[in-house]
Formats: sequence, structure tokens, C-alpha cells
Amino acid sequence: MTEKELMLSEHLYIADDEELARDHQNARRLTRLINTLTEEDAKEQRALYRQLFGHVGERFWVEPPFRTDYGCHTYIGEDFYANYDCIFIDVAEIHIGNNVMFGPRVCIFTAGHPIDPVIRNSKLEYGKEVHIGDNVWIGGNTVINPGVTIGNNVVIGSGSVVTKNIPDNVVAAGSPCRVIRAITDADRTYWVQEAAKYHELRKKDQP
Repeated sequence: MTEKELMLSEHLYIADDEELARDHQNARRLTRLINTLTEEDAKEQRALYRQLFGHVGERFWVEPPFRTDYGCHTYIGEDFYANYDCIFIDVAEIHIGNNVMFGPRVCIFTAGHPIDPVIRNSKLEYGKEVHIGDNVWIGGNTVINPGVTIGNNVVIGSGSVVTKNIPDNVVAAGSPCRVIRAITDADRTYWVQEAAKYHELRKKDQP
């Protein structure tokens, strides 16, 4: 197997490899271009993101600046938004569902290094995939660690360090991140009422 094949299969691999270096340089080139374009260049930025990511839906936006190791190992669904300063270390695949929002400085780390110092110093490393479901909101300054799966309809509080899987339909937060409570019908009722108030207030501004 090649080093890239080993890496994407979640085996130990060595990153000092020509194929991986080419992929990494391409990601650096694309993110440099994205991060130096102005706010008038949104269309061009979107086109560059499409070149960078393995897949991204029709409707998305990632606020620059943005950093990633490869980009091509990241797969994103529809209606994705990421705020400023996000970092995706995608030595293993990152899968993000539909209707997902990231606050500023959300970091996804798939990379890991051996605990044993002798093996670690030999340059062997590994990656573990990260999966994020649909309808997820992740607060700013959250770190998502290798191998984590976050379920559907989840809210992660800001400043969290997610080290273990998070189930569907919960609010979770903390370092390490843990489930705080379930998301219930009472939450939906409350926010439906708040949305109705919004629409009523907007009507008052209309002639």
C-alpha cells in the first residue's frame, strides 16, 4: 500500500511522501488564494472551495481565513456555514452532513500520534475519521478529536473538547464534552413561538 492508502485506511503511515506532499501543497495554494481574496470575490472563493474539498453541496459558505491539511478528504453536505478561523486537519476523512453550522475557530483534528515516544519519533502517525450528522450547530472554539462521531440534531456548546461520540438529539458541552440534556418537544414549541413573534414584529415594519 502507498503512504496515502495507509493514511486513508487509518493505519500507521509516514507523511514524508511525494504524493502526500503534492496534495498538501495544492491545499496550501488553494487556501492561500481563498484567504487573500477580498469580500467582492465571493464567487471566485466558492469556486476555489469546490476545487479544495472532496465534495461540498450547492449551498455553502466558509468564512476566510480557513486552513486545512488536504481538503480533498473533507466531504460536506448542503447548507453548510463555517465562521472565521476554522481548521480541518483531514489526514483521515471528515464527513459533514446537511444543515450544519460552525462558530468561529472550530477545529476538526483527525490526526493522531503514537503514545510511545520511540515509535512517535520514527515519524509514524495515523488518522481517524470524524463524522458529523445533519442539523448540527457547533459553538465557537470547539475542538473535535480524531475518531469522533456527532449525531443528528445536536448542539455543541462553545469551547468544548469533543473526545467521544455524541448521540442524536442532545445538547452537549464541556472539556471533555458530555451530554447536558436531551432536545425535547418543549424546545421546538418554545422556538416556534419565538419565530412567530419575529414574523409579527416584521409585519409592523411593512406598509
